[in-house]
Amino acid sequence: MKMFGYIAALLGLLGVLVILNTMLLRQPAAAVPATVDLTKPMPASKQLEMIVLGAGCFWGVEKRYQALPGVVDAVSGYADGRGLSPTYSEITRAKHQHNPDNFAEVVQVTFNPAQISLQQILQFYFEQHDPTQLNRQGNDIGTQYRSTILFGSVQQQQVAEQVKASYQQRLTAEGYGEITTNIKALDKFYPAEDYHQDYLAKNPNGYCPDHATGVKFDASMQTAKTSTDNSKLLLGKQIVVIDAEGYCPYCEHFKKEVANAYQGTIPMTFRTAAELDGLTLKTPTWATPTILFLEQGKEVFGRQGTMTSAEFYKALGHFKLGESEAFNVAFDEGTDGRFCKEYEIFKNTPDGVFIDKLSGAALFDTRDRFDSGSGWLSFTKPVEGSVIERADNRYGMQRVEIRAKSSGIHLGHVFPDGPNGQPRYCINATVLEFVARKS
Repeated sequence: MKMFGYIAALLGLLGVLVILNTMLLRQPAAAVPATVDLTKPMPASKQLEMIVLGAGCFWGVEKRYQALPGVVDAVSGYADGRGLSPTYSEITRAKHQHNPDNFAEVVQVTFNPAQISLQQILQFYFEQHDPTQLNRQGNDIGTQYRSTILFGSVQQQQVAEQVKASYQQRLTAEGYGEITTNIKALDKFYPAEDYHQDYLAKNPNGYCPDHATGVKFDASMQTAKTSTDNSKLLLGKQIVVIDAEGYCPYCEHFKKEVANAYQGTIPMTFRTAAELDGLTLKTPTWATPTILFLEQGKEVFGRQGTMTSAEFYKALGHFKLGESEAFNVAFDEGTDGRFCKEYEIFKNTPDGVFIDKLSGAALFDTRDRFDSGSGWLSFTKPVEGSVIERADNRYGMQRVEIRAKSSGIHLGHVFPDGPNGQPRYCINATVLEFVARKS
């Protein structure tokens, strides 16, 4: 009887639970809490892939990958070492230069495979350096600069081996030796110190090492090695800028700072390192940009790395003006002699403009010229936006100096004693050239 009592009690309890559950199901759905913002993207897994690549100094490698569409991030760092600390100060010590256990300078490349495939990443990798060089890239010598691919999966390894074999065939056909690139599983990646990240962006005055062989996976894109016509570069004075075949921030910096606005009478020509046939050069051609000053096809002097506007025009001044009164006026802030030869030539020119002798920028117009009787060219105003005025208190005088905005060279001074209350721009003729106005 006691057993039947327990069963009846249990059945009664189950009935109560069924009734409560039915009542709960009939309740209206709970409202979304006010703290949840449905307009924000919800958490989701990002379908990205990552691989670690070593191709010499990681500064330029990082920047080149960052410029590729589909690459989400590129981080400089160290990998594939053992027995020492993964820091720049340690791996660059002389005793580790030939240490096979030294860490390699590498870049961790994160990319979206829906936009760019691993095969494309690796093809770009091989094309951007010389994988036949063992433990070096150009003048960067040591095991830290070795060519290496560090994969994260068997699939990545297979693609890397296939791309390497394919590139070897192309290199062999062009007379290159065996590829030295190691393909290994990634153990651990150590990000480099903060000052190495985005190094080229933080240090705008430098160059991009370019050790590419010029051999391409797409034969139609392969660098032409002998077809460039340089006959015009063998005549007179020329400026040749060695440009990167791919992206180089220093090249872009030089173009923005100098080349895009340059209008000088000495031609400026851009070439890649594979397009210099027939020229006699002394400066190595593996850095971009490299600025070469040539005469009759022979290098007079050159500079590896980008140049500021001031640096370029100082070098151009040496090249074009040499040791002359014009150079002294332009850069030592000298002054022409009164009624000098150039003044006598320029005081009565036809209608036209006077241009900066180095940059070619228009500075003064003959329509604003007048005879002040001073023995120096005089104008009531410059071409708008062409000059910079600054205080000059040398020699116990208070004057206003005039400089060319384009090149920064010294032009003269401005005084308040021009005709009809206008200014008098007293300008040295030796730093100008004249261009007649086209009818």
